[in-house]
Amino acid sequence: MVVLAKGELEQIALPAVQRAAPPLAAVPEVDLALAAADAGGGGRAAAARAVARACEEHGFFKVTGHGVPAPLLARVEAAAAAFFALPQQEKEKAAAAPGGGSPFGYASKRIGGNGDLGWVEYLLLGVGAAALPGAPLSDAPAGASPCSFREILDEYVAAVRRMTCAVLELMAEGLGLEDTGALARLVLAGDSDSMLRVNHYPPAPRLEDTGALARLVLAGDSDSMLRVNHYPPAPRPEPGRRLTGFGEHTDPHIISVLRSNATAGLEISMQDGTWVAVPADADSFFVNVGDALQVLTNGRFRSVRHRVMVSSARPRVSVIFFGGPPPRERLAPLLGLVDRDGGRRRYRDFTWREYKTSAYRTRLADNRLAHFEFEFDTTPPPPASIIV
Repeated sequence: MVVLAKGELEQIALPAVQRAAPPLAAVPEVDLALAAADAGGGGRAAAARAVARACEEHGFFKVTGHGVPAPLLARVEAAAAAFFALPQQEKEKAAAAPGGGSPFGYASKRIGGNGDLGWVEYLLLGVGAAALPGAPLSDAPAGASPCSFREILDEYVAAVRRMTCAVLELMAEGLGLEDTGALARLVLAGDSDSMLRVNHYPPAPRLEDTGALARLVLAGDSDSMLRVNHYPPAPRPEPGRRLTGFGEHTDPHIISVLRSNATAGLEISMQDGTWVAVPADADSFFVNVGDALQVLTNGRFRSVRHRVMVSSARPRVSVIFFGGPPPRERLAPLLGLVDRDGGRRRYRDFTWREYKTSAYRTRLADNRLAHFEFEFDTTPPPPASIIV
């Protein structure tokens, strides 16, 4: 039995501090179809430069011409909506076993194990390149059609992984790497540590209704693992205030590839710390630079800080592929890029397992790379596994 303290309850049920939505972002765009059609010409080189520039300036860009079939995207969205529409007790059957230490499976409102909360429920799945590991969904209820859902997600992951590798190849070209497949191979390795997260952000509740909190708990399909012993009155919110769906953070992996429905909510932080809203686009994918790629590029590519805010009366569904390296892969700034920086090495080397373990002990908003940074180190690092 989980009992939420008053402060935790208010974080879930009451508006976040942001009073108004930030301005819309002008998101850089890369057309993969045009880059592929002009593989040996100036078009591909221009696309590689555009990718590198977007990764340096924003750590974020939009991909069109991605080749992932629209009917597949529609099937994934419909299957996700059907799962999240199940009664809460049914969805809980897809959760990881309590105390097992696994991050995979279904969860609601609690993000990780360090106290972060959000107006979100999600499925987190391991999707290594060799095979999709044994599934949290294998224990899902019959009404969720787990086999069908898993088959759809298998097909989706295969298509998105191909597209992700095409993007990583363009990144490598934009960086001037001699081996343009070097980054993609980290994600394609048989023991790569990649994940798929399916997020569902329910419509924002009518918080001016002081009975909203009680009804969340007293509903017939309320989460049986959530017990609230005190029901504080909800203060009347100011107009325009919004709920935090998923708090600000960076992604620890090499790359994150996101697709959502037509409901907005994603926001990114610019280099000066200001926030901008990403216009909803159900036909495109959005790419985030992750912490591991920031390290590999010696800080040249920027791991973007982002969040999701909820203010819409429509639900938001997003599906994110996180491309990660094998657990034992040693990550370090690439020697050639360090040379271009005059020998300044910004990060020490570490294994992906080491970094992931460290990252998962932190809160969402923490600077996870701070423990691995050098202020200034001119000592030549050992050669990384990728050669420039």
